[in-house]
Amino acid sequence: MSGADANSQGLARRLNLFDATMLVMGGIIGSGIFVTPAEVARHVGRPVLIVGVWLLGGVVALFASFVYAELAARRPEVGGQYAYLRDAYGPMPAFLYGWALLLVIQSGGMAAVAIMFARYFGNLVQLPLTDSAVAVAVLALLTAINCMGVKSGSNVQSGLMVLKILAIAVLVVAGLLFAHAPAAQPRAEAGDSVSMLVAIGAAMTPVMFSYGGWQTASFCAGEMKNPQRDLARGLLLGVAGVILLYTAVAFVCVDALGPSGLGASKTPATDVMRLALGDKGATFIAVGITISTLGFLSQGMLTAPRVYFAMAEDGLFFRLVAKVSARSRAPVLAIVLQGAAAAVIALSGNFGEILSYVVSVDFLFFGLTGLALFVFRHRHPDQKVAFSAPGHPFTTGFFVFACFATVAATVANNPVNSLIGYSILAAGIPACLYWQHKNRKAPA
Repeated sequence: MSGADANSQGLARRLNLFDATMLVMGGIIGSGIFVTPAEVARHVGRPVLIVGVWLLGGVVALFASFVYAELAARRPEVGGQYAYLRDAYGPMPAFLYGWALLLVIQSGGMAAVAIMFARYFGNLVQLPLTDSAVAVAVLALLTAINCMGVKSGSNVQSGLMVLKILAIAVLVVAGLLFAHAPAAQPRAEAGDSVSMLVAIGAAMTPVMFSYGGWQTASFCAGEMKNPQRDLARGLLLGVAGVILLYTAVAFVCVDALGPSGLGASKTPATDVMRLALGDKGATFIAVGITISTLGFLSQGMLTAPRVYFAMAEDGLFFRLVAKVSARSRAPVLAIVLQGAAAAVIALSGNFGEILSYVVSVDFLFFGLTGLALFVFRHRHPDQKVAFSAPGHPFTTGFFVFACFATVAATVANNPVNSLIGYSILAAGIPACLYWQHKNRKAPA
């Protein structure tokens, strides 16, 4: 194996700029964009605000891509966000992020999306299987594919991402050309400025959740041929592409259904396609949503295990998880661990509660990661990097503020579920102390 093909940790460097861009987009676009516009419309009933909050969320995501692109240029290591937190604050915050990723953020999200895939897939093919059985089966299949190597997993994920983009493009074009606009509807009351700001804040929570996931591509930095260049560019291209797609979908939904019709819809994408192309259109978008959920699962199975691998490399997790297959050059045990955790949650049926506190935990670490850029710039003011965040410190500061504001809003609206999430996070403190103690006792 050539030096360009492998790194010191045994992982293979086989991902290029296209792979990085598809990973960024695949980590963001799941099934949410097909249903979330209706949730937004229920909070803000004016068309300009319905589309505007998606643009505002896109600005936050774009500023996030600036931050993560510079961090990738400064720390092109396996684990991405885990490595940024570790180098900025030490092992404890980094471990807690990996702990939360395994027990709350990634596995809970994947379990919920796997169940959603099973429901759409079951409606399309009418299999005599339970949703949980189908969900576990697809998680097992994706686990096996990713154990075959990073390029194998990336090829599947990229192919599914291209199909996702095509499905969204068909939704936008069909909606614009064939979905008839509703009759004139009464304009929503403007309300006072305070109540309007509260409504926009409430609408931003599902929007920010839909934009989340840009960070997962950084987990695979150690398997990119040129992470300083390709990861930074992939982040910018991927996030820009998602902003374009999301804003177009929001515009088409409100244009075809109207603000009140959109707010009353449970499945806005399906309603738009049925309005445009009849039952065939509804079936097409159901296939598109199924592919989108599968692509999200594939991306999660490819990226998140690299965090557990990095934790094990640092001596903060089971050493076996840091083993790389001699055949596939993939961290097989880390991948199997991720698949098993998601499958257990899918079988338990408790994933709904987990999703309700994912945001409060996830955006806490987003904010800390944004602050890490200030830490690195202060510590290493003369470090030469391939990419510098445009508008820093203002863009970085705005991103950090938006993250902590999202955490505060989520905790205020869901205090019980947020407490559960932070309790799981706190349980990681003694676990980290145990691994640190064990690591100090281990022979060199």
